[in-house]
Amino acid sequence: MPGSKDRLRWFNERRFGMFIHWGLYSIPAKGEWHRYHEAVPPEEYRALAGKFNPRFFRPGEWARLAKDAGMRYMVFTAKHHDGFCLFDSKYTDFTSVKTAAKRDFVREYADACREEGLGVGVYFSVKDWDFPAYFRGPEADSGGFEEIVRHFHNQTLELMSNYGKIDILFYDCSDDANFRGHWGNKSASEVWRSKELNEQVRKLQPGILINNRSGEPEDYGTPENQIPHTVEDMDRMYEACVTMNHSWGYREGDHNWKSTQEIISQLTTCASRGCNYLLNVGPDREGRIPQESADRLYQVGLWLKANGEAVYGTDRVIPNWWNYSGHGSVLTKKNHVYLCLTDWPKEGVEILTTIKNNILSARLLANGEKLTVRRDGRRVFIGGLPLTKPGPWTVVIDLEVEGTPEASYYY
Repeated sequence: MPGSKDRLRWFNERRFGMFIHWGLYSIPAKGEWHRYHEAVPPEEYRALAGKFNPRFFRPGEWARLAKDAGMRYMVFTAKHHDGFCLFDSKYTDFTSVKTAAKRDFVREYADACREEGLGVGVYFSVKDWDFPAYFRGPEADSGGFEEIVRHFHNQTLELMSNYGKIDILFYDCSDDANFRGHWGNKSASEVWRSKELNEQVRKLQPGILINNRSGEPEDYGTPENQIPHTVEDMDRMYEACVTMNHSWGYREGDHNWKSTQEIISQLTTCASRGCNYLLNVGPDREGRIPQESADRLYQVGLWLKANGEAVYGTDRVIPNWWNYSGHGSVLTKKNHVYLCLTDWPKEGVEILTTIKNNILSARLLANGEKLTVRRDGRRVFIGGLPLTKPGPWTVVIDLEVEGTPEASYYY
């Protein structure tokens, strides 16, 4: 049974989260797929666990950074595809607790989230490269693959049982048909027995939100490194998970950082579709979030302190209704319409043509400065704007309207 409407409302109001990809792969610093892409032998990869003892893993600092950035929940990689667990598990010795670090990083992370009032999200990979049967597939090695399925179930239920209240379970990579060959008539959900597992998860964690990557649709969809152009199902939540640069796990040579403006634009675009924005950081082997990531997050946080009203808990609309001028996104909440301008209008006047409602007032959201409004047929002129853009990032105009915002189509 999917999460309740109250929990989905909670998720919508959170809007912005921090995704954290971190594990053994941060040591070679070539990204989280290093073990697979370079066909690293099992004994060679497992030896990395003897070197994984991060001096600067301070989850409280991660959580405070997320909070300062205006993020309201976090999602942490308890286990990625490489099979190394950042939590205590009785089903394997390949964990941070039983190797060099001697620490349960998931427990420390979850405690830090709660201390800062952030939602606790756990990422857990369905597939596991630490099992040779994974590379043979369920048809060639049915017994070995069944062992992986049991392992997947057992460890998921450990995470759901031993770490207090978990708000979000983010599965990944259940559908590996393209890698391992076809599974006959079975779906990914049938191969992994995902429906059965998720029913047990919900018994242990009532109200938890589960994403769609176990092979079951569950509570919300998770498009990766893309912002949905439109909301396909108005009754369903979505969360765009996006990297800060080009990599999920720490990659030393990846300096393709998104600008602060690009992050704000993606966040407001997500919000305009009633979609959450999960922005990833990849800490290094010592547990340090790259300075380039931290700098941008602090700047986004400053912007949200002034403009967060336009982002958190916004309503869900069809974006094409609001393609008013190409200057930015349009968001709605109750009887407010928020124009998020990335380009700045000339002569201090912005023109809006797609709103049907009578406009009661207009102001700059960041400082409350009042603006003028004049309607001429379907055209609405918003005046009194500064001739030069006030600040380097998106500027938000708050329109209070009469009634629920409605679009005025132009044919």
